[in-house]
Amino acid sequence: MHELIDSLFVSAFANPLLAERNDSAVFEIQGGRLAMTTDSYVVDPIFFPGGNIGSLAVHGTVNDLAMRGAKPLYITAGFILEEGLIVDDLKKIVMSMAQAAREAGVQVIAGDTKVVPRGKADKLFINTSGIGIVPAGIDIGGQNARPGDLVLINGTIGDHGMAVLCKREGLAFENEIQSDAAALNGLVDLMLDAFAGIHVLRDPTRGGVATTLNEIAEQSGVGIRLFEEALPVREDVLGACEVLGFDPLYVANEGKVLAIVPAQGAEAVLWAMKSHPLGRASCLIGEIVSDDPGRVFLRTRIGGHRLVDMLRGEQLPRIC
Repeated sequence: MHELIDSLFVSAFANPLLAERNDSAVFEIQGGRLAMTTDSYVVDPIFFPGGNIGSLAVHGTVNDLAMRGAKPLYITAGFILEEGLIVDDLKKIVMSMAQAAREAGVQVIAGDTKVVPRGKADKLFINTSGIGIVPAGIDIGGQNARPGDLVLINGTIGDHGMAVLCKREGLAFENEIQSDAAALNGLVDLMLDAFAGIHVLRDPTRGGVATTLNEIAEQSGVGIRLFEEALPVREDVLGACEVLGFDPLYVANEGKVLAIVPAQGAEAVLWAMKSHPLGRASCLIGEIVSDDPGRVFLRTRIGGHRLVDMLRGEQLPRIC
């Protein structure tokens, strides 16, 4: 996917905003700054423990804006429906999408609907765009990480990917794994109130924490060192990963934020995160270093170091 994006799309549409390669583009218009993003959702199955494709679409769009420090305002929604889709299922998805938008404080202000013949899609695909306002003085982007910064996360990793996979494959564990999908803009507001100088925010969706941090390391030209003993993973998620042969570091999340913060502001940001319902389990998981720019390493429990490379291929397809 990264090779396809670099060789085709970035080359064909080359411009300074696209070249930043962040979750959303930030640009000035009439003296203010706006953030804009777009995304498509093709998750299978369309209903999963903790959400569905509709609520996921709202959460993902809101989060992409929040990762630039923007206050999300409006989103659009395009629906591609397969002929034969159960209308009651569509109603449930649209209602949960509307509820997610209300809870996140955004409005769906435009949309489009297309129906394709049976067999030409898989039930339902959703495309969204979102726009928000970036407050003055906020400068957050993947290119801003600096040596000495600390890496924080607001909770356990791998929940969403494992919830979707277990539902898709009909796998049953002692406790049903729930997706962590949630809108993070309220949490981000608290973090920025505590310390406006946050350097990077990124939600580790497709490719998980490992791939996301590799992208940041490359954008910023820094090294990143993770602490294995600090990585928060639920026991049921870890068990599922061990049974199925997955590494939680590469499993998708939909309600997590990675925050790269200057050391002097890290404690204040961490306390702010812990004060929010979505951040009770927030913790420090790593640091930014000047060594090995563009690479991510894991400091193991026994003191060794292991390279954590970019995800090659698609470990879990159709999870977002």
